[in-house]
Amino acid sequence: MSRADGQRAAAPLRTLVVGGGIIGLLTALECARAGHRVTVVEQGPLPNPAASSYDRHRVLRALHPGDAGATRAALAAHDAWRELETSLGIRCYHQVGALTVLPAGRAEEAGRLLAAAGAPARNLDSSQLAAKYPHLSLPEGRAGILEERAGVLLADRVLTAVAARLRGHPGVRLHTGRTATGVDPAARTVTLHDGEVLRADRLLVAAGPWSPALLAPYTRGGVTVHRQTMLYCRVPEEEQAAWDAMPAVPALGTDAGAWLVPPVAGSPLKLSAHEVCRTVPGADGRTADPACTGLLRERFSRLIPAFRPEWVIEARDCHYLTDTESGDGLLLDLADGRCFAQAACGGGAFKFAPLIARALAQRFHGIQPPPTGLKTLDVPRRAGTGPT
Repeated sequence: MSRADGQRAAAPLRTLVVGGGIIGLLTALECARAGHRVTVVEQGPLPNPAASSYDRHRVLRALHPGDAGATRAALAAHDAWRELETSLGIRCYHQVGALTVLPAGRAEEAGRLLAAAGAPARNLDSSQLAAKYPHLSLPEGRAGILEERAGVLLADRVLTAVAARLRGHPGVRLHTGRTATGVDPAARTVTLHDGEVLRADRLLVAAGPWSPALLAPYTRGGVTVHRQTMLYCRVPEEEQAAWDAMPAVPALGTDAGAWLVPPVAGSPLKLSAHEVCRTVPGADGRTADPACTGLLRERFSRLIPAFRPEWVIEARDCHYLTDTESGDGLLLDLADGRCFAQAACGGGAFKFAPLIARALAQRFHGIQPPPTGLKTLDVPRRAGTGPT
């Protein structure tokens, strides 16, 4: 702890958060609950429909094939979201289950991984899949693993509720419509587009796909921006019964990496695939690429035999950030535990957001958080405190 930090030991920590997505807002809430004086800077409104976190829904599931630690962490996240629901007084999590379709051998391995983690799940062979989900046409030779403690998070509802809680907190200031143009991790300062400089004791940069411009001097170009196309669909009334009982499907067993989120609590059916995810220089709008939307329509016309073009009510692109080296999320320690940068990795970051926020608030107090099983969260990468 620096001398300045010691002199302020009796005073509330001043925490500054750049970015009003799920990581920024939940970290701000955790810090405010711990007695910090919190300032949040967001370039748009709160919640911001342009943020990576903002969507109708996100999937919450435990299974991370080949990663026992992340699987255990996802189970903890399930419980953390239940606690957050109670705290916020909203219904944001619908436990509809999650079905992962894999080649038969890999599905058996996934079942063993979940069992070792203590996650209730059951294996379904190809005939059981066909009988249980006749409205899907899955690739041959596939099996499934169906998780019980899994489902759909209503993302926009969460963001709205957390922003409202922060707005009503006496220790929180929200700077909306203000863009951060520079950060100094060593000094814990943020420069805004109008020249104002904000100072704090602790600093979190969680600006999603807008982070690279702020972090370039400190990350050595170690983050990558991705853009992905998604289709939002209205299921016809005559098909609704089948979809009402549908779990989230984070993998449909295709080489293209197709996945879907079912309609829950009035939300639309969401369809996408990993093959329509591409790297881009930066966040550059949300208008969907016609070539990608056409490819998704073609893919899902095979996977959902009843699917018709008129189901699609909206096509939209989203952006997210990953660590260039690993392809996962990234937590950077930029100033010896006093400044962190969180590179959020799509829906995974949303799922783990309560765990990430809790760990960051603890680290800001100099407390080593208990291990979660998430490598990037348990052992943040040190990136130095000055430009390279």
